[in-house]
Amino acid sequence: MSQHPEQDPRPEPGVESPDRLGPRPLSRPSVDPAQAAVFGRPDGVDSAFARTNGSHPDPALRSAPPPAAALIEAFSRPPDNSGVMLQRPPGDQQADGARTESALWSPKDGDPWRDPGAGAMIGPPAVDQQATESETKKARAAGALLSVPELLFGRRVKTSALIILAVVALVIGGAGGAVGWWIARTGNDLTSDVTLAEVQPGVQRPPGSIADVAKRVAPAVVSVEVRGTNSGSVGSGAVINGEGYIVTNNHVIDLAAKDASMKTTAVFPDGSRADAKIVGRDPKTDLAVIKVQVNNPTVLQFGNSDNLQVGDAVIAVGSPLGLSNTFTEGIVSALHRPRLVAGNGGDPPVAYDAIQTDAAINHGNSGGPLVDATGALVGINSFIVAPSEDGGSIGLGFAIPANDARKITQALIRDGQVKHAEIGVNAVSDVSAESSQGARVANVADNSAAQKAGIREGDIITKVGDRIVRNSAELTVATRAHDIGAKVPVVLVRDGREMTIEVVLQSD
Repeated sequence: MSQHPEQDPRPEPGVESPDRLGPRPLSRPSVDPAQAAVFGRPDGVDSAFARTNGSHPDPALRSAPPPAAALIEAFSRPPDNSGVMLQRPPGDQQADGARTESALWSPKDGDPWRDPGAGAMIGPPAVDQQATESETKKARAAGALLSVPELLFGRRVKTSALIILAVVALVIGGAGGAVGWWIARTGNDLTSDVTLAEVQPGVQRPPGSIADVAKRVAPAVVSVEVRGTNSGSVGSGAVINGEGYIVTNNHVIDLAAKDASMKTTAVFPDGSRADAKIVGRDPKTDLAVIKVQVNNPTVLQFGNSDNLQVGDAVIAVGSPLGLSNTFTEGIVSALHRPRLVAGNGGDPPVAYDAIQTDAAINHGNSGGPLVDATGALVGINSFIVAPSEDGGSIGLGFAIPANDARKITQALIRDGQVKHAEIGVNAVSDVSAESSQGARVANVADNSAAQKAGIREGDIITKVGDRIVRNSAELTVATRAHDIGAKVPVVLVRDGREMTIEVVLQSD
């Protein structure tokens, strides 16, 4: 069924619409008496608002007493007739000065000062708009620039006070500088009572150490200088007797022995110098003895060179390259190493049964001692193998054994010369397919021990006494190891046949 627009669809008053649900009874739960006593209305109150007559049935809920008169006077608004004008934000006053004090804020006022929910904003200061522009500029100029005293001290200071302060600072600075200068000049006196911690010695030097040996040996080693007008030489020597006898190499004093104008000087480690004279020399073993006049010199003791073994520690002492009192350590590299060296200035060849060592020996060490770990003299440094004539040590140094040196020096001190046992042949080193190594006889001297024993030219000598002969140098040192006049068996090879011949050694 259609409805016309002019018909009113609402039901008539008092007539319930068939589409609306009717009211239903509410089911209220029972109230806990304890909660009703706490949260229920007081007795006699039937609504949410208190009575307006100022009384209340509950004596605890009565009005607060009025504030004290002093508080009212301090915090209340001044009366209208007092003439006091409260400062308000700009635009809050009327032109005639009347105050507009609305109790509540309304949006149409547009005053954020009265709106507790308004956001923070930056605005002009709350000052009177009637302030003149000139006064504002003057205030800005007064606060924009600060003087130096205001900047330094936060307030204005008199110029005289600044001058006095500068003078005081200069006086204090000058006094401090003077005190510092005086302390620096007299620092030693001021710190004379200060005790600094001392460290323990970092290196131990027990008896028998190299340092201990060097300390005991050094005073007995000298530098031997030979000086002339146009030439000279420097070597080393060892004091071997309390009367001032010094053993050295013959080639060290050779120039002085052949030229009387040459002067020989012994220089001791303390720098003292003493003139030396030649006692005797032996060109065949490159040994010589000189003597100086000194009082109570330190003397080296001879050791037994026959007790040396390969690997024993030894120390070479001398003046290499003019550097006096130099110590170098090494070991015994080899024993019984025969050396045959050409003589100087027409002297006969030098031959000795050398001790080989790798202790550094250089030019100037000649004649100096080779000592063992106890400080005993076991050799006289004499010769090195170098890449060139002026070359230095490459670890191949040779020393004359102390046992040989002792016999020769004793003979030189006693007689001024020394004699050696000799077999009387010139020999060359030989190695052939039909014989072992040995010394081949090149010629036999007339009336020599070899000629008398029947040794012939071409024989190859392979042994003298108990010593095997490997070359001509070893033949010489093996022969000199025996006394003059001793009968020594000599083993040789002749025409491929080995034979032994008794030879009575003669003096050279």
